[in-house]
Amino acid sequence: MIRKLQLPLQTLSLVVGFMVWVILSSLMPFINEELKIPPGQVAWVTAIPVLLGSVLRIPIGYYTNKFGARWLFSISFLLLLAPVYFISQAASVTNLIIGGFFLGIGGAVFSIGVTSLPKYYPKEKHGIVNGIYGVGNIGTAVSTFFAPVIAKEIGWHSTVQLYMILLLLFAVLNFFFGDKHEQKVTTSVTEQIKGVYRNEKLWFLSLFYFITFGSFVAFTVYLPSFLVSHFGLEKVDAGMRTAGFIALATFLRPVGGWLGDRYNPLKVLMVVFGGLTLFGLVLSFSPTIELYTAGCLGIAICAGTGNGTIFKLVPLYFTKQAGIVNGIVSAMGGLGGFFPPLLLSILFSITGHYAIGFMALSEVALASLVLVFWMYYQENLQVAKTIVDNTGEAILITDARGIIQDVNPSFSKVTGYRKEEVLGKNPSILRSGRQDSAFYQRMWGEIKNQGFWQGEITNRRKNGEEYQQWLTISAIKDEAGELKYYAGMFTELRPVHAEMTP
Repeated sequence: MIRKLQLPLQTLSLVVGFMVWVILSSLMPFINEELKIPPGQVAWVTAIPVLLGSVLRIPIGYYTNKFGARWLFSISFLLLLAPVYFISQAASVTNLIIGGFFLGIGGAVFSIGVTSLPKYYPKEKHGIVNGIYGVGNIGTAVSTFFAPVIAKEIGWHSTVQLYMILLLLFAVLNFFFGDKHEQKVTTSVTEQIKGVYRNEKLWFLSLFYFITFGSFVAFTVYLPSFLVSHFGLEKVDAGMRTAGFIALATFLRPVGGWLGDRYNPLKVLMVVFGGLTLFGLVLSFSPTIELYTAGCLGIAICAGTGNGTIFKLVPLYFTKQAGIVNGIVSAMGGLGGFFPPLLLSILFSITGHYAIGFMALSEVALASLVLVFWMYYQENLQVAKTIVDNTGEAILITDARGIIQDVNPSFSKVTGYRKEEVLGKNPSILRSGRQDSAFYQRMWGEIKNQGFWQGEITNRRKNGEEYQQWLTISAIKDEAGELKYYAGMFTELRPVHAEMTP
């Protein structure tokens, strides 16, 4: 029973964590009204919680594997009580920055669920499970929508204090209903990092999540103030529109996970980054409120879908180091939400508009699209190589000149030649001398006319022993019809004994 509770319990815990994480950005129009914060400092105040929320995800992912989600959620929520109360008493920008920095713990709890929950489900369901957990992002929409409404009635100081009740409640719920027997991973953090840091897939996934989750967080943080200052909307109206953006992106997260389970996740990411490239371009032209809304909704669709799909790929590529990899990837996503609002603010102060910032989103998304295509074709090549390496038949590949380019393990097993000994040489090193030149002329004539030849032939191993094999040689051409390679596939039939003389 406790195991079945983990998905809903951890998802609701993420909702609470994210509600707390965005307190400042949700209430900034009200806070700004009282404290009169300069525009340049508003960006810093709203972005600061994202910083610690990003960096902490790495150790939290690791310690979740070591101690379990029950302890990590409970401790995190108790630690958040102090900064939340401190912010409710804030009377200066400095107070907001200090308290906001520690609010980052609310965003860091994301690493707990993506590390813990896959332990309870088979791999083919990891995408949808992490996607459902990711719906906890809706916490940012809950705060963005309800906090301004409540603040309008009781003031922003009292509104902030209400969050302390939720934190205490969920600290208790996790302590009593969290899984005490969650599977633990005791591998040291140093060993886990050593096992992954040289793997380019880790850094590609980090970049992808930097774009998808980063754009989600950046728009969440920046939209309430931007819609008020740039389009002159009412504070509650801006909050509702931002909540709509968050809700759309959040509910598409499990859709992205489901698509990653059902189809090739890399193909899904191709569509995601193609969309982000297009919609970033639309926003860069500083459109009207109608076009701006359409562009933001497009960003929400792509970002939400991408967020779910990426965490389908993490457990596929990193089974033993999922905790630390989840931490690193999710940390990069958080940092993707930290820098864009600051960059937009700086660019606006220099140029008077946000076009360059949105164009940068479009171009980085385009670069990510190129990388996804590269990963997709590399993966296909790796699959083909795995098949070749594990097939029972011996395989030899030469270029058009007949120089050996590659062989598989079965080739070495049959012939006795190691791969390093034959690369760059001619297959004639295998000849036994039992076939005359007329035989080879007929064989190559068939290959030239028909594209392949197959038949029985006698060859010689490295140790001098002769053997019979069934050989198929195929000519491989490119799309233009130009000969590129010859592929030989053979199976040993029987050794040739000394009495078998020509």
